[in-house]
Amino acid sequence: MNAASALAHLRGLGKRVVTTNDVTLALSVERSAATQTLKRLAAAGLLTKIRHGLWAIDPALDPLVLPEYLTAPLPSYVSFQSALYLRGMVSQVPEVIYVASLAQTRRVKTTLGAFSIHRLAPTFFGGYETLKESGVRLASPEKALLDTLYLGPTRSRMFAHLPEIEIPRGFDKRKVQEWVARIPPGPRRASVEQRLDRLLKPHRRPAKPARPHRRSQER
Repeated sequence: MNAASALAHLRGLGKRVVTTNDVTLALSVERSAATQTLKRLAAAGLLTKIRHGLWAIDPALDPLVLPEYLTAPLPSYVSFQSALYLRGMVSQVPEVIYVASLAQTRRVKTTLGAFSIHRLAPTFFGGYETLKESGVRLASPEKALLDTLYLGPTRSRMFAHLPEIEIPRGFDKRKVQEWVARIPPGPRRASVEQRLDRLLKPHRRPAKPARPHRRSQER
């Protein structure tokens, strides 16, 4: 099968990202042959190698859609300072893309950027929406803030010191309290409540409007 036919076949799968195993099965070839085909397509600029065994069918793929593929089969979504920035709550652009997941905490380097993946307890995982046009899974403003505060007391202290945070109009304090209630009583919950109380004091000026997104369903 030539490269053009192989690419047409892969695009017909309807996937934005594929693994080498996906291609092996789709083209009914040996893994080594699938790898060579993928390398030829990448060299021609027709697809992008993301990391070992993972390829983007669309060379212009938005890196923000990658987390679900990097943590598969476990779910994930963009959160923490990345989501705070995208929601207009912080002005500093994060150097990496921060991800909340049920998968193991780790840092992943790809050709499209670096990802800092952080495991949340299953009972605290959620509070994101899938953006309609891009398919990006993005934490809500409330959950992005809480995820960040949730990891503040951990050993890494990664989010112990935060940039200035602006609370946007429409910020739902009721949702915040519902998520806080899912944290077991103890030092972590006390820390989250204390930091949250400081951030939500009424003297803080309102935020700039969040960066526009078209929404679909929230989870």
